[in-house]
Amino acid sequence: MANLSGAVRTQRRSWLKPGTWHLRTRLVLVAMALLVAICAAIGLFSYASMDSFLTRQLDDQLTGAADRARDFGRPPLGSAGNRPDPLEGRGQRVGTLVARIQSGQVSAGFLASDATRKTLSAADNQTLLELRRDGVPVDRALSTGDYRLVAAQTPYGEVMVTGLPLAEKQSTLTSLVWTITIVSLGGLVLIGLAGTVLIRRTMKPLEQLSEVATQVSRLPLNAGEVALAVRVPPSNAHPGTEVGSVGNALNQMLDNVSNALEARQESEMKVRQFVADASHELRTPLTAIRGYTELMRMTEQFSPDGQRSLARVQSQSERMTALVEDLLLLARLDEGQPLKLSDVDLTQLVIETVSDEKVMAPDRAWHLDLPEEPVSVRGDASQLHQVLVNLLSNARKHTSPGTTVTTGVMRSADGSAVITVTDDGAGIAPEFVDKVFARFARADASRATPARSPMAPASAAARGAGTDGATDLRAADSRGEPGTSQGEPGVASEEGTSGLGLSIVQSIVEAHGGTVEVSSRPGRTEFAVRLPAQGAAPSS
Repeated sequence: MANLSGAVRTQRRSWLKPGTWHLRTRLVLVAMALLVAICAAIGLFSYASMDSFLTRQLDDQLTGAADRARDFGRPPLGSAGNRPDPLEGRGQRVGTLVARIQSGQVSAGFLASDATRKTLSAADNQTLLELRRDGVPVDRALSTGDYRLVAAQTPYGEVMVTGLPLAEKQSTLTSLVWTITIVSLGGLVLIGLAGTVLIRRTMKPLEQLSEVATQVSRLPLNAGEVALAVRVPPSNAHPGTEVGSVGNALNQMLDNVSNALEARQESEMKVRQFVADASHELRTPLTAIRGYTELMRMTEQFSPDGQRSLARVQSQSERMTALVEDLLLLARLDEGQPLKLSDVDLTQLVIETVSDEKVMAPDRAWHLDLPEEPVSVRGDASQLHQVLVNLLSNARKHTSPGTTVTTGVMRSADGSAVITVTDDGAGIAPEFVDKVFARFARADASRATPARSPMAPASAAARGAGTDGATDLRAADSRGEPGTSQGEPGVASEEGTSGLGLSIVQSIVEAHGGTVEVSSRPGRTEFAVRLPAQGAAPSS
């Protein structure tokens, strides 16, 4: 069911990437960019239009001033001297410039702000001499400011230059620019705020869809009973709109996922119930087989081959009994039966369990790494003992003689208790490290096949083969066969691993509110069990 969870996350990313907040921001930025472009276009058009209008207006005024200056400055009839100053003519406003050019000589002046005549500088006179005398107005920068000038030949043999200041026109255009800028900025702010509110309101349904998808993506859909009750509200799941279509599609997908989860849970519960029922039913015949086997060994006489066969029957019945007990323990753990809590001294528990393992496997080096002070936890003593037995048995069964197995207990900084079982064997294949706690998983079926008696048929050996993987994933010994101890072919298989040992470890540890982890590389494999601090374990 991990695929279902991944499908939900993928669907959410495909619908809402990169998120409603980013989408809303993009929409606002796009709208603002369009508004800025529109305001800039309007501003440029307004500026150009106003500049053209003011220029035509100024040219009309300049034409009038030139006509007045030419008429007023005309020489008297029959006389070449005593010509009046054109600046003294009626209608000439402050700032008006008039210059006479004759034989390369310039006589120029302008009306100052106090209505008096002021002369121009030599540089200004040179600028006037360089003007084209075609009557076309041009703009020039003089020492007194920017001017609109026009130079034309007069009927009485001289060139007259007339000019009006551009300051008023420039001031008007500057005011227009500021007005457009302020109005545009104000409009952008108002439209941006209004657009943000509108887009936020429009995008709110998508935020609700994102919230629903986020909640579903965080649900643990890979195992157990999952209540997938979250849905998109009906107001946002109406197919008549774009958002509604997405909401409706999301609800349909969630319905499909919910149905699949319910079917998976129902199937899983049936399988677990079957395993529990079958295990209960198998206990009675297995007990009978073992009892009759013991009775036959005590009361009947058998040939050597018969004794070996009978011993084989007894060992296989004991092996199956252990498997049934493991299945029943897992069934009880799955049902969540309450723990028999008490104060458990992990240090003493480790010493006793390791001592038992030393008797079973004296060919391994069993070391202890214990603190000076006892480490106690609140837990079920028998189940924690089972955890240690399974971890040490796992190290014993899948390492070669001479391997060093170190069992340690410590108190971590957060107060939790940590139990470690470390060996220097060949290690676990990297591709199976993540599968060691799975039930019945195995790297190689041949590693779980017990060595059979020469008298036993092949089919019987196949039927008696274990399905171990969680406890039978160690790499092949460097000199022995895969899954066997060096120098003792078939040791691991002969002990009948079931593939449930590490699954039981994980279930018990999780029932105590703890965690179990494994790390492995050639020459070092470590299982670490972390149990909550004193009093932090789940209550029964």
